[in-house]
Amino acid sequence: MIKEELIARSPVRILEKGIAGGLKAGNIGIIASKKGIGKTSVLVQIALDKLMKNEKIIHVSFTTHTSYVHAWYDNIFTEVAKRKNLDHYKDVHDEAIRNRVILNLNQTSLKVEQIISSLEGLLNADIKASAVIIDGYDFARANPSDLKRMADFAKKHALEIWYSCTLEGEEPLYDKNNFPIMLRDFIDDIAVLIVLEPKPDHIHFVVVKDHERLNPTDLQIRLDVRTLLIADE
Repeated sequence: MIKEELIARSPVRILEKGIAGGLKAGNIGIIASKKGIGKTSVLVQIALDKLMKNEKIIHVSFTTHTSYVHAWYDNIFTEVAKRKNLDHYKDVHDEAIRNRVILNLNQTSLKVEQIISSLEGLLNADIKASAVIIDGYDFARANPSDLKRMADFAKKHALEIWYSCTLEGEEPLYDKNNFPIMLRDFIDDIAVLIVLEPKPDHIHFVVVKDHERLNPTDLQIRLDVRTLLIADE
């Protein structure tokens, strides 16, 4: 019952309602913001939701050591359980994380083909993941063809692939259609793009692309600045 309650009351249910039911298999999603706004927290919440449903995930970090990634999962899970007033959740946590594989890779020394090869090696080794989380990937170093290859890989294996993207550079960061300038060349292979926008008392979700729609209706959800959990406005 604890697991079912965590799934039903997961903050990801709020997110799914606002993006045509979710990212869905075979698609690329990106959580973008300036540095330190909460992208990793959102990705971990998406991953934990899948783990609760007995799905397997592969988490790839390009910037953070695996021990810090483990800490993110533990901290977010604990905060979710506390907010839902759930007791005796440790067994659920331990069972869920058995379905998680964490990789720490170096973008400067690996081409996209090598990244895909590493992921396919895990999939072929019976890690039947439903999603890949890619955190810390530097889109300023990437080519549009790199994301195209990842999109083809996602379709081939029926995977959801969620990236974080740190928005950097000189102002303005966005074009006239509110699309991040550094991601414009990647637009065709991005199914869902969400920008995290800091406010005085919360972090707001701005959906820039929802599958075929650009700048759809506002999601009306936020990140709590204290817990970094997804919440209703």
